[in-house]
Amino acid sequence: MKVQVVKNVLDANDRIADENRALFDRKRIHVINLMSSPGAGKTSLVERTILALRDRYRIGVIEGDIQDTCDADRVAALGIPAVQINTGGGCHLDANMIREALAGLDLDALDLIIVENVGNLVCPAEFRIGENAKVMILSTPEGADKPAKYPLIFQKSAVMLLNKTDLLPHLDFDLAKVRHDALSLNRDLTIFEVSCRTGEGLDPWYRWLAGQIDGDAARSSR
Repeated sequence: MKVQVVKNVLDANDRIADENRALFDRKRIHVINLMSSPGAGKTSLVERTILALRDRYRIGVIEGDIQDTCDADRVAALGIPAVQINTGGGCHLDANMIREALAGLDLDALDLIIVENVGNLVCPAEFRIGENAKVMILSTPEGADKPAKYPLIFQKSAVMLLNKTDLLPHLDFDLAKVRHDALSLNRDLTIFEVSCRTGEGLDPWYRWLAGQIDGDAARSSR
């Protein structure tokens, strides 16, 4: 019976996720679901991405946290529309939360929505929200064993950003192992080695994301 309950929850979530995705497609909005453990650098990446792309695309952000609005406040300070979702203890965002949050954004004035999920390497990977792609961040201080311990998020993500590479000289971190283990789980995973503190390595990420947005726009105009 417990398995059936879980299946029902995921089935209901997937139905709403499909509805969200249909809405995003109609509005020609590209959506990424950004996931990581707490402190890996999600909000720093969001800020860097906004500064790099806001002159080219109209961007909105949905912030997911257990409580507080500090991340949404950082985004709003850049002049970007942001909606905060506080889960009150929940470990992930789901499709219904996203659907309700969309009321706080002008969808006709956006090209890109970045959803910053709750910091967690497990639950966010299980729930579709209507995104075009799941994107994850792994930071070097977390250790090289994370693909082996948390395989699903690597399997479900289109991109892994390996953040805090500026700390590599100070850490016992096996970069080759992480790349090998992650690609063993998902051979199509695109990996960018970056530092959100220094900005090193972020240009290829910006180009990748811009290519996804422009590709969507080109397909929609056919």
